[in-house]
Amino acid sequence: MNALRPFLRRPEAASVISLIGVIAFYVVFGGVNLATLFGAASWVNFAANLGIVAVPVGILMIGGYIDISIGAMIPAGSMTIAILSGHYGLPISVGIAGTLALGALVGLLNGVLTTRTTVPSLIITLATLVVMQGIVLSGAKLLTGAASVPLSAPDWAKAAFGSLIGSSHQVVIVWWLILTAVFVFVIHKTRYGNWIYAMGGDIVSARNAGVPTSRLTIALFMLSAMSAAFVGMCGAIQFNSAQVSGGMGYIFNAIVSVVVGGVLLTGGFGSVVGIFFGTMTFAIVSQGIYFTDIDRNWSNLIIGVTLLLAVAMNESFRKLALSSGSGKRRRGGANGAAPAE
Repeated sequence: MNALRPFLRRPEAASVISLIGVIAFYVVFGGVNLATLFGAASWVNFAANLGIVAVPVGILMIGGYIDISIGAMIPAGSMTIAILSGHYGLPISVGIAGTLALGALVGLLNGVLTTRTTVPSLIITLATLVVMQGIVLSGAKLLTGAASVPLSAPDWAKAAFGSLIGSSHQVVIVWWLILTAVFVFVIHKTRYGNWIYAMGGDIVSARNAGVPTSRLTIALFMLSAMSAAFVGMCGAIQFNSAQVSGGMGYIFNAIVSVVVGGVLLTGGFGSVVGIFFGTMTFAIVSQGIYFTDIDRNWSNLIIGVTLLLAVAMNESFRKLALSSGSGKRRRGGANGAAPAE
């Protein structure tokens, strides 16, 4: 047991244990073949699209905030590139730039409202969610007269954002892995990660210590919205069309993945690696059941039990980490604090 204590102190411990437990459950009770499960494209593609959104949302939650406007930003990103490059025939590069710019603008709005007012980020992003849903629906009808817009992307855009690896794995999997690796480095190896953890732990103390909390908060909201818009853009390029609906499921799925990944809703604790494994766990729970003989109606129950167990383990492991006397390091931030610029 003593040999496991260093691992159990880490934020991602619960997500790794949850992943092992879910796989074991499906193997024992569902008769799943591991080779078939790990070779399946359905849950991997699902995890990749969800993971690109979940990691920025999780980092924002570590910083003490939450963003549910992602549910509207995914169809907004999809429709933006389809309208610009599909309906109006502009170069696909313009459509990509416009999509990311829209995400940056919405994230900027969320961040500014959060830092300049006392309204909770949940309420602000809820309002943004509803507003963007209305803009996407009415804007598409006004500009194109339809709720669905076709898009024919050139070969290079298809290869970069909408192609398949092999026969069934989406290229977005590569983006997921690259972005996760970048976030791991930034959050756990640089002073920006320390600032985010400090802000989530106690924003007043972080501000007094010289952390640029307002700028950092705005940057995190922009990152969250841009990531959601990016996922919508990739979907439009892959499927050659965009719809005004869709994306709402990402709100619940992303938050569950983040919580299973070891991030506390109160902020200040978690890791990118944990979110990565939490996303895999949720994807296998929700998609892996189709490889079993288990009634599909049980999937939500399995997800709920997994979430409850993960939350309980997260709290236990957090207390274990803090009892070690080096809570900051155990949270996953870079060693040592860096002064703000």
